[in-house]
Amino acid sequence: MAKHSDIDIARVHDETFGTDRARLLVDRIWPRGISKADLGLDDWLKDIAPTTELRKWFNHDPDKWGEFRNRYLHELAGNTDAVDRCLAWCRAGPVTLLFAAKDREHNQAVVLRDYLKQRLTGDTT
Repeated sequence: MAKHSDIDIARVHDETFGTDRARLLVDRIWPRGISKADLGLDDWLKDIAPTTELRKWFNHDPDKWGEFRNRYLHELAGNTDAVDRCLAWCRAGPVTLLFAAKDREHNQAVVLRDYLKQRLTGDTT
C-alpha cells in the first residue's frame, strides 16, 4: 500500500522526467494543446473531477476557494466508485494527480490529494 505522502500533484504542462509514478489526469475535460501520447498518462479519472456545475461556478476564483473546497469534498463523499478507483491506484504505488489549471494552489487536485491522503491514513486494508 502506498503511503499518504506518495501522492503528488502537477500541472499537465509541467515537464516530465522519467518517473515510476502512476500519472492520473483528474480533470473532467481534456486539457487543450496536449496529445494523449505527450501526457504519458496511466489513467484519466474524469469522473472524480468536480461536476461541470461546480467547475463553472468556481471559475478558478480564489475568493470562492473555501466554498469550492467544501462543495467538492461533499461531491467526493458521494462519489464512491470514482474515489475507490483512485484509491486503488494510490494503494498500488506512488501517484501524481495531473490538472490543467494555471493556479497551483486553488484547484481540484489540491483538494483531491488531501482527501485521498486522509482516506489512506484511516485505511486498514
